[in-house]
Amino acid sequence: MPTPATHLLVDGSNVLQAWPDTRALARRDREAAKALLLRTVAVLHDFSGWRVTVVFDGRGDELNIEAIGGAADFACLHTPAGATADDIIEQLVGRAAEPSRCLVATADRAERATVEAAGAASCDPEELASRISAASAQQARTVARKNDGAERAWRQGGKA
Repeated sequence: MPTPATHLLVDGSNVLQAWPDTRALARRDREAAKALLLRTVAVLHDFSGWRVTVVFDGRGDELNIEAIGGAADFACLHTPAGATADDIIEQLVGRAAEPSRCLVATADRAERATVEAAGAASCDPEELASRISAASAQQARTVARKNDGAERAWRQGGKA
């Protein structure tokens, strides 16, 4: 079971095409669909404390790494031309100090088998969506509890 030390590795194009909202948006505006995917997985970084890396296929001559929101542990990677997201994800899992802390999200069964053989866990895009939904619900409950506590304290004249 993933812990706060989980490193989520997302096959960006694969998941983008698997989710109806991002797939439909990608037909009109691929960059907007990528941004939606990143916003959607952000709860696992921001609330659950996971390291998140979303990897997309080929863009340019070298690996392009963009820190999301300036965070060192939330990144969007674009592989160099000639390399695939699968290649980079496999390298990241293979070089991980603890591959068992890696969770790879992809619908690609061969990729899932490869990373699992290297010691990582995997999930399909639907399970990733379920994990995101659960984290979002937990986040909403946490915020509601904190808001209720703040309101009670305010009503009592600032006494906690």
